[in-house]
Amino acid sequence: MATTIVKYTDNFPVLYGDDRINLNWPERFSSIAGGMKLGFSGFKNIFKNPFASIVKIGAGGYLLNRGITGHCELYKRIGKLSTNPINVNIRSSFIVNKPREKVYEFWRKLDNLPLFMKHLESVEVIDSKYSHWVLKLPKNVATVSWHAEIVHDEPNEMIGWSSLSDSMINNAGKVRFQDTVDGEGTIVDVVISYQPPAGGVGAGIAKILNPVFKNMVDKDILNFKQYMDINNDADEFTEVIIIK
Repeated sequence: MATTIVKYTDNFPVLYGDDRINLNWPERFSSIAGGMKLGFSGFKNIFKNPFASIVKIGAGGYLLNRGITGHCELYKRIGKLSTNPINVNIRSSFIVNKPREKVYEFWRKLDNLPLFMKHLESVEVIDSKYSHWVLKLPKNVATVSWHAEIVHDEPNEMIGWSSLSDSMINNAGKVRFQDTVDGEGTIVDVVISYQPPAGGVGAGIAKILNPVFKNMVDKDILNFKQYMDINNDADEFTEVIIIK
């Protein structure tokens, strides 16, 4: 059995009248500047073009209020309730019918991951610490790549990795390996985190990508369990095609 949990670390309850600051200062300055420009333009042409001027004045007032208060109602509705970055954590736990040492050994060889993680096009191992990952977006519309490093490695216990600072999508993950109660299998606990771009656009992207990533993780877990359970050779694993 596998359990998947998705958690937003900035996902506070949306309350009526909840007007906490959710705009960073660069966005606030831009709103104030844009509001003043629209407002002046509206007042300047109020008699020449009344309807367009009223619209500009209204929009300018909204932007001024947005910038001065630091609160954006639209951002609140899509889940951005503070100026803190939004981190999305996807966690899964499952059992594999293989000894812990063998499961760790297989996962630690990162270029094995695309064998069951079907959304990964490739993982190139550069050395014992660094690797290059290529992700396929749904429907193969595009690929996203990044460099990652192993930040924690406890043989047969835990592996932790993180993307480097120049990555398009900041992400990190860790996987823990524990013996089952009967000692014949392995409990695998995986946590994958990603941080969408800053601002309300990033919050919207997180809302859109969250079910996509969750679905990817669910399928990868099923593939991994089937892959490990079907490959019964203790010393060598061969590629298996999963028929769904």
